[in-house]
Amino acid sequence: MADSQFSPGPVAAQYARNGCNVIVARGELDLDTTADLAAALSKAAGEHGVVVLDLSAVTFADSALLNLLLHTHRATTLRIAAPHPRVTLLLEMTGADQVLHLFATVDDACTPDPA
Repeated sequence: MADSQFSPGPVAAQYARNGCNVIVARGELDLDTTADLAAALSKAAGEHGVVVLDLSAVTFADSALLNLLLHTHRATTLRIAAPHPRVTLLLEMTGADQVLHLFATVDDACTPDPA
C-alpha cells in the first residue's frame, strides 16, 4: 500500500487498487463518529467510479452507518468489503444486504467485473 494515507479516527486508510478507491474504516461507527467517513466517501464518490469500503475493522455500527452506506450507494458504485460479522448482521436484519454490493475481501471487491 505505497499510496496509502493513514490517519486517526474512523477512516484508517485510503488507497487505490485496480481502479478502485479503497477506504478502510475502523472502530465504532454511529452518529457521533461517521462525519469523517461521510466526508471521505463523498469525496471518493465524486472522484472515482468505484469506491470500496473495507469494514473488516468496524466493531459496531448503527443506523447512522446504514444511512451513510445507502446514500453513498446512490451516489456511486459502492462495494462493501469484508464486513465485520456485527455489520453483516445489521445489513441482513434491515435488508440492506439485498441492495448493497457485499464482497468477502477487498481483492474480490476490486476485481474489474466482480460476479
